[in-house]
Amino acid sequence: MKINVPFFNAKREHAALHRQILEALERVCESGQFILGDEVAAFEREFSSYVGAKYGISVNSGSDALFLTLKALGITNDCEVITVSHTFISTADAIVRCGATPVFVDVEPDTYCLNTAKIEEKITERTKAILPVHLYGHPADLHEVVKLAEQYGLLVVEDGCQAHGTEYKGKKVGSFGNAGCFSFYPTKNLGGYGDGGLVTTNDCSLAQKVELLRNYGQSRKYCHNVVGINSRLDEVQAAILRVKLARLDEWNEIRRRLAALYKETLERTDVVLPREKTYAKHVYHLFVIQVADRDKTQRLLQKKGIQTQIHYPIPVHKQKAYAAFERSKDLGMTETICKNILSLPLYPSLTTDEATLIARSTSDAIG
Repeated sequence: MKINVPFFNAKREHAALHRQILEALERVCESGQFILGDEVAAFEREFSSYVGAKYGISVNSGSDALFLTLKALGITNDCEVITVSHTFISTADAIVRCGATPVFVDVEPDTYCLNTAKIEEKITERTKAILPVHLYGHPADLHEVVKLAEQYGLLVVEDGCQAHGTEYKGKKVGSFGNAGCFSFYPTKNLGGYGDGGLVTTNDCSLAQKVELLRNYGQSRKYCHNVVGINSRLDEVQAAILRVKLARLDEWNEIRRRLAALYKETLERTDVVLPREKTYAKHVYHLFVIQVADRDKTQRLLQKKGIQTQIHYPIPVHKQKAYAAFERSKDLGMTETICKNILSLPLYPSLTTDEATLIARSTSDAIG
């Protein structure tokens, strides 16, 4: 039987929120404020409070959240920043946009997050920061990251762009390092109707610097203290995100239930399933498995009407854009998993029946 399951269903999500979204949009239009108004200020307070950080500074995207944070922290062309190659390109791009050098560390085979045992050997006199990525909704081991940072006097910037509501030892990510960076791209656990991002921090000085940089470096209108850029979350996106933030925990629990369903069906197969460490609360932005014959499995699922994706088929250090940087030779786990990983559909509006069909179809495709 052929079904039709898209990888993400934006229409279904909107249908459930249609009235609240229209009310939010009407509120913005009636206010006459469209840039840096009350909705943005309210969302910054609400999201930073949700994360457990003192300050929230909204920006145009998760990419800009990373870039402006690093820039505000003084990362420049004589710096190295330790991160992972198994991530979306914007993690490394933010480092390079500051003129700095990304230094890649291999990942763990089960969480796909930074292997903290590999960090210390990459630290040099030029190392200024560690940028752990909470990939797919699972947190990196922040205790070890922070411990090394304190030992060597390094900064910590958390890439939480796929980790809205993710917890490490009962505390939400984005509140551990010098700053946390989030994306509100439409497919995220908390997604807008366009691009958007936000920086969380407990450092008042850092918050002020990011706030300055995001708005042309202005301390007040037409007074430019530093060279900045235009990177502002607009009022429409902020209003929509406020509606969705109220549902985030509920949606994350649905993701976790669907992930448990997948695991129960697939644990009897040869699939390598995502693991949730004892210190973690995984919010399953993506449900990523490893399959020996990934491409064949993907084709068979497509024939059944099940759309899957690969996050990410080519690691950053193998990308043409990064040819100028030294290609690491000790990223064996990163290169191996990129050949085998496959992302199954998983989102709050996915029904239990659909998830069951996906799990059984995946099991059948593997044989």
